[in-house]
Amino acid sequence: MMDVQVLVDVVVVASVVSAFAITPRVLARRPDQVGAAGRSVFPPAAALALVTGLIYVNQVLFTVYVLRVHDGDPSFIARYLPAGWFDLASRNPALRQVAEHFPAPGLLAPSVLRVQAFLELPFVLLAFATVLRWLDADLYRRIARSAALPLASVSYTVVFCLVEWDLRNPYTVDDLVVRSVSAVLTPVLLALCAARDRGATRTPASVPGLLVFIGSLGALGVLVLVVYDTALLYSLGRLPERLPLALVAAVLLLGLRRVASRLEGRPARRGLTLAFLRHVLRYWLSLFFVPALAVRYGVLFGTPQLAAGMALVTAATACALAARDVLAEAGRTADGGSAGPQDGGPPPGLLLARGLGCAVLAGTGAACLAAWLTPRSYYEVTLLSAAAAFLVATVAVCGFADARSAPGSPGADG
Repeated sequence: MMDVQVLVDVVVVASVVSAFAITPRVLARRPDQVGAAGRSVFPPAAALALVTGLIYVNQVLFTVYVLRVHDGDPSFIARYLPAGWFDLASRNPALRQVAEHFPAPGLLAPSVLRVQAFLELPFVLLAFATVLRWLDADLYRRIARSAALPLASVSYTVVFCLVEWDLRNPYTVDDLVVRSVSAVLTPVLLALCAARDRGATRTPASVPGLLVFIGSLGALGVLVLVVYDTALLYSLGRLPERLPLALVAAVLLLGLRRVASRLEGRPARRGLTLAFLRHVLRYWLSLFFVPALAVRYGVLFGTPQLAAGMALVTAATACALAARDVLAEAGRTADGGSAGPQDGGPPPGLLLARGLGCAVLAGTGAACLAAWLTPRSYYEVTLLSAAAAFLVATVAVCGFADARSAPGSPGADG
C-alpha cells in the first residue's frame, strides 16, 4: 500500500494540473448575470462567521463532554494525536457551570472529532470564497458555479482524509464518512449561495484599493489562524491568550471592509504595474483555489519541496498571464491614440519590467525582514507576515512607479 506522503504528493500534482485545465475556461466565461433585485444575499463572509460560531459551540460541548464523561481528562483521544492538541478550558468557571447542569452529557460524544470533520471543509472553502468575493464578486460567482468548486471540495477532502488516516484513531472511520458527506453537501450549498449573490464588489487597481484588500486578507488570515489554534486543535484553553489579537484583527477587518465599500466605484488612476498586480491576484487566486489545501498539507505530510514547487509554478503562471493581459491592453490603448511608445515614450514592456523589478526587490527585502521579526510558532504565521509585507511594499513601489510614468498608462482595471 502506498504511504500517505506519496499519496499527498499525488493529490498536490493532480490538483495543480486540474486547476490549470479548468481555470482558463472559467475565466473565459461571460460575467454571470446578477440576480434580481428582490432576491436575498448571503455572502460567504456571513456563512463563514456562522460556521466559525458552530465550531466554537462544538468546542464548548466537547469540553462539557470531557468534564462530565471523562472527568476532565482528554487522554482517551489525545494519545492518538500529536502534541499541541487538547489544551482544554476545563478550569473555566462558566464552562464548569454549564457542564454541571448539562443534561445527558453522553449524547455529546459526536463532538469528539466528528462534528469538526463536517465543519472543517466549509470553513476553509468559505474563507477562500470570502477573499475571492472581496477581490471581484463576479469572479467569486464564476468559480463557485463552475467545476472548480466540486474539484476543490474533492481535493480538500482527499487530503483531509489522508491526514486522518495518518493520524488514525478509534474515530477515523466515522470521520472519513462524515467528511465524504460534507464534500457532497458543501459545494452544493455554496453554489446555491453564489447563485443568489447580487454583489458587484471589485477591488480597484489603485494603491488604496489594493492595500485595503491586502489588509483585509491579512486580518482574515490572523482570524483563521486563531480558529485553527484554539478550536480546530481542540485547545479552547488558549483562547483567552489569543483573544486580544483576534479582537484587533476583527476590528481592523471591519474597518477595512467599510473603507473598501467607499472605494468602490471611484475612478482609479490608470497605471501599468498596479493593473498587473490586480491581474496577478485574480489569476493566482483562481489557479490556487483547487490545490490550496493540498499544497498547505503537502508541506507537512508530503514532500515540502514538491509543494513549494507547485506553489511557485502557480504563481509564475499567474504572473505570465497577467503580463500578457496588461501588455495586450497597453497595445490596444496605444493603437487607440493614447500616449505610448509611438510618442517617444518607453515601450509598455520596459515600463512594466522596470517598475516590477524595483517592486520585487523592495518586497523581497520587506518579506525577509518580516519573517525575521515574526515570533516562531506555526509556519503559516511566518508565511502570512512575510507575504503581507511583500505585497504592501510591492503595491507601494508600483504606485510610485505608475505615478512617475506618463499620464494615461493603460490597463488600470484589467
